[in-house]
Amino acid sequence: QVQVVESGGGLVQSGGSLRLSCAASGNIFTIHVMGWYRQAPGKERELVAIKSSGGTTTYGDSVQGRTTITRDNAKNTAYLQMNNLKPEDTAVYYCNANGLTLDVKRFTPSSPFDRWGQGTQVTVSR
Repeated sequence: QVQVVESGGGLVQSGGSLRLSCAASGNIFTIHVMGWYRQAPGKERELVAIKSSGGTTTYGDSVQGRTTITRDNAKNTAYLQMNNLKPEDTAVYYCNANGLTLDVKRFTPSSPFDRWGQGTQVTVSR
């Protein structure tokens, strides 16, 4: 089984910065895309930033220019650096990872996976 765990959320003042971490663990052969989404109360989940194993990055319009996503492919981790935070950035931030699991007997790719973390709360005060 593959698990995804986020950390690093919290309370920050408007204009401040925050760094979120996401770690995937389990029988992982490869992670194709890893990244962050967020959901504010009463709103739909939206894209924050995702990064492919090849380095292609996509940012949501609302965070473009204020956010940087990085990945450590060897460690199956991703990081989200958010700067100049605004009250409208307040949301639960979810990490997602999708890829292929590892067949531990054959050391070959096994089956696809698509996993979400439990979410971490980010609150930006005025």
